[in-house]
Amino acid sequence: MTAESSPAVRLDHDRSARIDLPEAIYCAGKTTEQCVSIVMELLNNGVGDAIVTTRATVDQQRALAELAPDLHHEGTMVWRPRANTGRRIATVSAGTSDLDVAEECRLTLAALGHTTIPLTDVGVAGLHRLTAALDDLTPAEVIVAFAGMEGALPTVLAGLVAQPIIAVPTSVGYGTSFEGATALLSMMSSCAPGIAVVGIDNGYGAACAAHRIARSLS
Repeated sequence: MTAESSPAVRLDHDRSARIDLPEAIYCAGKTTEQCVSIVMELLNNGVGDAIVTTRATVDQQRALAELAPDLHHEGTMVWRPRANTGRRIATVSAGTSDLDVAEECRLTLAALGHTTIPLTDVGVAGLHRLTAALDDLTPAEVIVAFAGMEGALPTVLAGLVAQPIIAVPTSVGYGTSFEGATALLSMMSSCAPGIAVVGIDNGYGAACAAHRIARSLS
C-alpha cells in the first residue's frame, strides 16, 4: 500500500506551488513502514520538489536511507534539495547542546536551496566569543538564533546586528529552565524590538520562516 492509497495519509502535492514550501514528513509517532511509504510515494509520484523528514528514529533513518542518496543529521533527512538560491542564512547556536535543533534548521534550509553560515558555541556566558565572530554574520540576510537556559542570545544579537532574527528556544538548561519554557518566555519578552520567536526546539519551523523572509528580499 502506498502512502497515497492509505486512508491515514493524504499527501499535499500542491503545497510547493501554493506556498513555496514542500510538505515535510514528521516521523515521530509514525511507524517505519509509514515513513518509508510516504517518502517512496514522493520520490516516485511527487512533484519533484525537495523531500524533508524530521524527528526520525534510528530505525526509521536506517530504512529511509536505503531509498535514495540523502543528506542527514540525527533525525532530519533530505532528498532532492533545491538548486542554490544564492541566499545566505546564518544559524547561530549558544552552545553545542543546541546543535541538534540547529542542524534540523540547517538541513531544512539546504533542502530549500539556501546556503547556511553556521556559528556555534557563542552563548552569552562568554560574550567575547560572540562579539569576536560578528563579522562572520555580515553576509547573512537572515539570522536564526538557538539558545536554551535563559535564552538571552537572540536579544543580544538583536542589539548588535541589523538582519531579521528568528529566535528558537531549546529544551536545554539547569534548574528552572523547564525544558525550554523559560527560554521561550524570555525570548517572547525580549526588550530588543523585532525578534520573531518560534516554538521550543522547532528548527524546522524556523527554517521555513527564514525561507519566507529570504525569498521576499529584493
